[in-house]
Order: sequence, then structure tokens, then C-alpha cells
Amino acid sequence: MSPLLLIFISCLFPRVFGISEEMQELANTLHATCVDETGVSEDAIESARKGNFAPDDKLKCYMKCIMEQMACIDDEGIIDVEATIAVLPEEYQAKAEPIVRKCGTKIGANACDNAFLTNKCWYEEDPEDYFLV
Repeated sequence: MSPLLLIFISCLFPRVFGISEEMQELANTLHATCVDETGVSEDAIESARKGNFAPDDKLKCYMKCIMEQMACIDDEGIIDVEATIAVLPEEYQAKAEPIVRKCGTKIGANACDNAFLTNKCWYEEDPEDYFLV
């Protein structure tokens, strides 16, 4: 299983799947890269983890950055639902596939907004297991 796939899984359902120390290090690297790229505050990320999706442009672009790093979103900001589902291990698809399909791409004003709205949908569909790196 690829490291990016495990990071993706950990973004959506960490309580179900858990991650190893190695995967946590990779998630931390991904987090640091996207924080540096966007300038988002840790407080904004932590609030989103708890379901408070404040309309912060830096947070929106942070979510897009995470999704880009995992090859879940294209240059136009459209979530590649089929590719996202295809990379999920078979044993996890029963939980993740319906959520990924139902949410699809939530269209906003731009690619960052799309990532934000889609993450919000994932949270709304499964708040207990949602996680943002």
C-alpha cells in the first residue's frame, strides 16, 4: 500500500484505520508542506477537524494542497471520485465509497473552495471518523 494512500485513508477515517508511526511522519510532512505553502493557521485546521469550517481562504487552499498531494483533485479543482475510490483498499471501500460518491465534488468559486466544500461534505457524512491532516 502506498504511503499517500495511507495518508488519504488517515484523512478520512483515522479512527477506523489507524496509522503507523511511519505514516504519521509522512502525514506530518504533508501537513508541514501545505501549511508552508498556504500560510494557514493551526487554529483554523484544528477548528475544521472539530467541524467548524470557517470560510478562511488559507484553510480552503490548505485542503486543496492536501488533496493535490494525494492526487485526489485535478487542476480545475474537480475531485476524481473514481480514482479516489480505486486507490482505496478493498476492505475499506464499504465505508468510504458511499461517502466519496455521495459528496463527489462540491463546486464553489474556485479549486480551493471546491476542496473546502468537499471536505465539509465528508465531515457532514461521517463527523466521527473525519480527520484533516
